[in-house]
Amino acid sequence: MRKTKLLAAGLSAGVATIALLAAPAHAQESADAGTVAEENDNVIVVTARRREERITDVPLSVTAITGAELGLKGTQDLTQVAQEVPNLTLEVSRGTNTTLTAFIRGVGQQDPVAGFEAGVGLYVDDVYLNRPQAAVLDIYDVERIEVLRGPQGTLYGRNTIGGAIKYVTARLPDETQVKVRATYGSYDQADVILSASTPISDTLKIGASGARLSRGGFGDNLTQPGVENYNKDVWAARGTIEYDDGPLFIRLSGDYVKDNSDPRQGHRLLAGQFSGAPVLDSVYDTRAGLNVVEQEVEAYGGGLTIAYEASDTITLKSITGYRKDHSTTPIDFDSLPAADLDVPAIYRNRQFSEELQLLYEGDRISGVLGAYYLDANAYTAFDVALFTTGALPAVGLPGLNAQTLGDVDTETYSIFGDFTFDITEQLSLSLGGRYTWDKRSSRILRTTFIGGFSDLFPPSTATAIAVTSDFTGSDTFKQFTPRASLAFKPNRDHTLYFTYSKGFKGGGFDPRGQSTAAPDLDGDGDRDYDDQFEFLRFAPEKVDSYELGWKASLLDNRLFIGLAIFKGDYSDIQIPGSVGFDSNGDGVSDSFIGITSNAGSADVNGIEVEGKAIVGRDFAGAGSQLAFNWAIGYLDADFNTFIDSFGNDVADERVFQNTPDFTASASFDLGLPIATGIVDFIGSVSMRGDSSQFELRGPLDQDAFSLVDASIVYTDDSDRWSIGVHGKNLFDKRYIVAGYDFVTATRLGLEGNLTGFYGDPRRFYVTAEYRF
Repeated sequence: MRKTKLLAAGLSAGVATIALLAAPAHAQESADAGTVAEENDNVIVVTARRREERITDVPLSVTAITGAELGLKGTQDLTQVAQEVPNLTLEVSRGTNTTLTAFIRGVGQQDPVAGFEAGVGLYVDDVYLNRPQAAVLDIYDVERIEVLRGPQGTLYGRNTIGGAIKYVTARLPDETQVKVRATYGSYDQADVILSASTPISDTLKIGASGARLSRGGFGDNLTQPGVENYNKDVWAARGTIEYDDGPLFIRLSGDYVKDNSDPRQGHRLLAGQFSGAPVLDSVYDTRAGLNVVEQEVEAYGGGLTIAYEASDTITLKSITGYRKDHSTTPIDFDSLPAADLDVPAIYRNRQFSEELQLLYEGDRISGVLGAYYLDANAYTAFDVALFTTGALPAVGLPGLNAQTLGDVDTETYSIFGDFTFDITEQLSLSLGGRYTWDKRSSRILRTTFIGGFSDLFPPSTATAIAVTSDFTGSDTFKQFTPRASLAFKPNRDHTLYFTYSKGFKGGGFDPRGQSTAAPDLDGDGDRDYDDQFEFLRFAPEKVDSYELGWKASLLDNRLFIGLAIFKGDYSDIQIPGSVGFDSNGDGVSDSFIGITSNAGSADVNGIEVEGKAIVGRDFAGAGSQLAFNWAIGYLDADFNTFIDSFGNDVADERVFQNTPDFTASASFDLGLPIATGIVDFIGSVSMRGDSSQFELRGPLDQDAFSLVDASIVYTDDSDRWSIGVHGKNLFDKRYIVAGYDFVTATRLGLEGNLTGFYGDPRRFYVTAEYRF
């Protein structure tokens, strides 16, 4: 079998150091836990339910993409995975290069403010990342990435209501290995990645890697000379120690990433209505003037995994994780030199987690029992400066500035179990459940300043004139999330299944809220603490999912087909939002406040079709191959009820955000023997239907579009070196991935503040790797 070992360039904001699997195709299948995709005599094997199984035997939906394929295609960060997975949206959020927006089957979180829970769980080597900051993982030295679709509440718990994404690294190799990978391309992209590992003894191995990733901006900041827009300036490192004596396996790893990229600022879609500033020609250029805080993201953490095989049937496992990150970012909503709507922000996140598992593998019964604990803190602080509005615009003096501090503690306990019973050789029943205790405690402090930026951003000249919110509250949410699946195998190569699963996303308190804005909700004539509690609080959201599927491995495992039809009953949907607020009663909004509500219910139904076909092997010489992959997703997501802040049902006027009704992808890989190696010719197209940035349609909505990529990669038969040429977005499509709209529903500032953030333009780059 031909081996391809070409690593994808990029950085992992938390992961590195690993060898790739030897298969150019990727496995697209169903699972409710981690998936290992291999190819052995054309049979793809997974550990979807914590044990090895053929991929056609697992009764839930997931796409698993091997590191080999990611390398061949030149995939550089996690968001690009969404181009080949149905009903998945992954985008770099606003402000930084490393904040993630993720949606699966219509469920996710658009607003990346710390203190909210995401609807899609992100895991690095089974360690859950509790916040979206520093979550856009760049891809290198990765074994595989898995996208689990549908609620994963049993084995993954809270906040996997839409699904889960797993970034998986591999064990260190058995022999001493040094790898150097370099990339050079458009916009002065220059990446260097160095990895090394060696065995110390028969049972002990160590490894380390470092990465320097840089790229010039796609555009410029015309207000601040020398500051680029959409550039990349990242350093990263990782170290790993592994001990393996047979029954006992221990892995200790630590990682660090520092992102010094310039601020990612938006492109105005409207001319300045106060200043007359024109719309810029390039969508990647900006005129943002906010510079009171530098753009910086720093993240680090580690994980300790211990697995002990107590017997032939029982394995004990512990997964311990610690993560910490700190971000500062100048968010210039108006993208103009003046402070019409400027928001410098600080985010700090910390978390500790521990998971214990008992895995059982018997003749007819197999599964896992476990317990999980998470202790996390999220701190967010920012100013909202409208210095061209407020009390003194006529004389050109600074106006009002609202400082917000939100401090959110999360403590979670859960117990879970998931087992499969083989009733007959053809029929099996899987049952699972998880019970979660989720406690959220919040402190929200808002202070109004006049005369400049607040004391968060020295040197400050502002004066505090009022405290408009000082709230402390806590609440506990309890939830049972069951799963049940019935699978029927008429023969070895076909599986028919029906699965029910439940998921929930934790509730809490809006960290951007203002307690004094609370109405008299209980009607007692006094806006007291009880009113503030209910105004700031939002309840968990839930989904009940039903899935009917069929999977087949045909033609001696050279053709794989997967089909899933699903129905989701979505309730208590959390809608984070911002509204303009008039703090001094002069009839003009001088700040914005966060209001998160449980809007109502919705139906999220759809269909997904995935496939892989190996059309030919050795037809043009030993090692030649032609393979095709495809994926199609259709989603019908509609609100049944949507209660707005005025108590009206506006379901007919609202849509699901970041959720195109149609997604599709197709790719081919033609491998031909040339000289002493293999040349892979790879082409792919990804299509996405119309989508909306927010629940209310507006000018930031994105029409349907397609992206076309291509790669040519040569790998020497010795596997010691390789070189590739990659082209991304070959037709240079412009498409919106995020934005700010303070025009359509809420007007804030004098300029008409409507700004968009765009996906990457056309790029070409060359990658080369050598193994010592």
